[in-house]
Amino acid sequence: MPSLPTAPTAAPARRIAAAAAAALRPVFGLGALARVLYALLALPLGLLLLALVPVGLLLGVLLSWTAPGLWLLALTVRGALAAGALNRALTRWLLDETIEPPPHPAGPRAGARRRALLRSRAGWRAVGWCLSGWALALPPLVAVVAGYVYGLLLLAHPVLRHWNVRTVREPDGTVRHVALEIADISFDPWPRFLVPMAAGALLLAAAPLLLRWAFRPYRWAARAWLGPSAADLRIRALEESRALAVTDSAATLRRLERDLHDGTQARLVGLGMHLTLLRELLDSGAGPERLGTVLDTARENAHSAVVELRDLVKGIHPPVLDQGLDAALSTLLASAPLPAELTCALPRRPGRPVEAIAYFCAAELVANAVKHSGAQKLAVDVRLDAEQLVLTVRDDGRGGAVVGAGSGLSGLRARAGTVDGTLECASPPGGPTVVTVRLPASGLRK
Repeated sequence: MPSLPTAPTAAPARRIAAAAAAALRPVFGLGALARVLYALLALPLGLLLLALVPVGLLLGVLLSWTAPGLWLLALTVRGALAAGALNRALTRWLLDETIEPPPHPAGPRAGARRRALLRSRAGWRAVGWCLSGWALALPPLVAVVAGYVYGLLLLAHPVLRHWNVRTVREPDGTVRHVALEIADISFDPWPRFLVPMAAGALLLAAAPLLLRWAFRPYRWAARAWLGPSAADLRIRALEESRALAVTDSAATLRRLERDLHDGTQARLVGLGMHLTLLRELLDSGAGPERLGTVLDTARENAHSAVVELRDLVKGIHPPVLDQGLDAALSTLLASAPLPAELTCALPRRPGRPVEAIAYFCAAELVANAVKHSGAQKLAVDVRLDAEQLVLTVRDDGRGGAVVGAGSGLSGLRARAGTVDGTLECASPPGGPTVVTVRLPASGLRK
């Protein structure tokens, strides 16, 4: 009886199958096939829009002196926006690229909505995309035909040559059946058909790269025509910064109110009660020992209230910042429980808003490193680089910090964003963690 293959015999076969699957994945994987599908869909969709949108524009312009003409123009712009939304969805699903939607024109009433559509820059950019998108869809389709279609045909030439043949009659009357012939050289017999097979394999291997290159102009145009403009992004960033500033101010006021109510106010109330008790003891002729005890308690309450008020003031604006950012950071790191090194190179002093944001960012980053990173030492660097204030905090901890993962870095990024600043975090597993905050030079003063 034939014996079954043993494990050592089957292992090479599994390795060969795994290697073949890994080699074919870039060509026939889900991502590559999704790009092929998009290349096949983009041109028909672009031609359909090219046929519909100009007709709507032409009829709308011809009838623009009437109300229906204006409505037809507005509907055409609205249809272009819908086509742009469909294209953004296809780009996200098939090309794995997210294009932010532009601001949507709207109005409380029908007439206002029509005017908003006709004045919408995003709407007319979408119209421009509908008129030009078909031309940008040609290179990806050519790449699919050249890389995938001809690659598969050439690779399968030894099989297809039995059916895909043509008859050639020579001058001497002889008849030949030819499947593939270039410059009177036939590639049908062995071993010549290995040449088209090798060419087909090369085309298939290069097809994903060709398709990515062909999609580059399409991606760029889609972002420019269908995404928000630079002005839209600027307005959105300003709106987010304003909302953050309002939220942060409200949170600060609530915190101050809570701290004053639960701490300082309670201390002052206790101080008033002890002073009242002291008055009653004096009126009743109490002895010096009893009076001394009440006075000591009242003094402790007054001292605690002063300390808490001082801490509240430091949370709003540390007094040491009046001496400069370098002095404030030196004081901050002097009280840190880890060895910390400060490097400061500021030929000019930052303005108060930038100085305060840099200080609070440094304080939060140092606190995060002490609590969560397991670091043994810290390094803080602040300098003026290309008219930007650059704050860098580095620790040798375990790493793995991610912005937006509950690490508090999102709040710092948002705080820096209120003055058009940025925050970058590089924290590979195992460390080190390097957080860089860049604040604009507009807040610097000589």
